[in-house]
Amino acid sequence: MRTTALTLATLAAVLLFGSSASHADPYRWCAVYGGDMGGASNCGFITLQQCRDTVSGIGGSCEPNLFYTGPDRDESRPHRRKHKHYR
Repeated sequence: MRTTALTLATLAAVLLFGSSASHADPYRWCAVYGGDMGGASNCGFITLQQCRDTVSGIGGSCEPNLFYTGPDRDESRPHRRKHKHYR
């Protein structure tokens, strides 16, 4: 019963937030749940750490979102601003 409810919730989210050609998909990471959740997934994570925090303790893994259309950034490294130094 939980699997059915999770599947329906995922389907509703996809229909509600489904990507179109005019909108970028900003969610770079997907959680693929294991165990009782039977491989359900959630592609609603901007950072890898958000995804890892979600699957921690419930089982699963994080994978890149194949439909990601946002900017190419490596989320595993912190981003630093470059400062110009004037002498």
